[in-house]
Amino acid sequence: MLTLERGSLKYHEEWKKINVLLPKYDVESVIKNTYDAPVWVHFGAGNIFRGFIAALQQTLLNEGQADRGIIAVETFDYDIIKMIYDPFDNLTMNVTLNADGSTDREIIASVTEGICADNNNLDMMHRLKEIFTSDSLQMISFTITEKGYALQNAAGEFLPVVKKDMECGPAQCVHAMSMVTSLLYERFLSGKKPLAVVSMDNCSHNGEKLQTSIMTIARNWKENGYIGQDFLDYLEDETKITFPWSMIDKITPRPADIVEKSLTADGIKGMQPIITGKNTYIAPFVNAEKPQYLVVEDKFPAGRPALE
Repeated sequence: MLTLERGSLKYHEEWKKINVLLPKYDVESVIKNTYDAPVWVHFGAGNIFRGFIAALQQTLLNEGQADRGIIAVETFDYDIIKMIYDPFDNLTMNVTLNADGSTDREIIASVTEGICADNNNLDMMHRLKEIFTSDSLQMISFTITEKGYALQNAAGEFLPVVKKDMECGPAQCVHAMSMVTSLLYERFLSGKKPLAVVSMDNCSHNGEKLQTSIMTIARNWKENGYIGQDFLDYLEDETKITFPWSMIDKITPRPADIVEKSLTADGIKGMQPIITGKNTYIAPFVNAEKPQYLVVEDKFPAGRPALE
């Protein structure tokens, strides 16, 4: 049986027989290039990222327009990394559902690392800080749903986890927005390096929501004496940090039984979905409808090119 792992990508004829497209680039070289000089980190390692954003980067890699992939970071459900990314070498079986009932299959290999943003995991946090202080990093992006940016409850009170993060400062963050702000602080300390901070969530004024959350946390840290005004100035300097407004649309439903059965029947091992400890229903494959679009409104930081 075929398995979804990097070693199996050499079996070109076997994959071709069951109509699975393979990456057209040197996967090992892309992994090394990305590790050594990362350009793109994405927060939110779920299906819309795997089936849409990572697939777009694969197209660029296939066409020779890029030589590096994406580093996926999960801030909420670490089981996604441990149970879906790690066992399958960060590969995804992307199954496109066509209007006529047929499907297209492609192994997506553009994700080169899966990282848990967990302050209890010192190795992964060290790697994240290493990435965020890299001169090569150009963009961080997000698909964490609108609630991922929320700092307050319906009564306007800070959520307990956010309140604790504000009181304790950058060193031991838990909430996604606190974690990102602390990593931006690392980038600031490493030389005030530029970065595009890009929400791709399907919500109105998404870049503004992301910016407001990060600035709110940073201002509270300043009030509590953890950071200085110079960090706030860095976040507000559009020649350094930008928060573009963007929008993506892609229907990525939960893994379908019929897709699992089809892949298994064709001899692909281990396609069973799993339910994580936080009740995420996810599988080694993503099944998604074909229609999709991506719009970005704004520019990258001054002096920085768009992703290669």
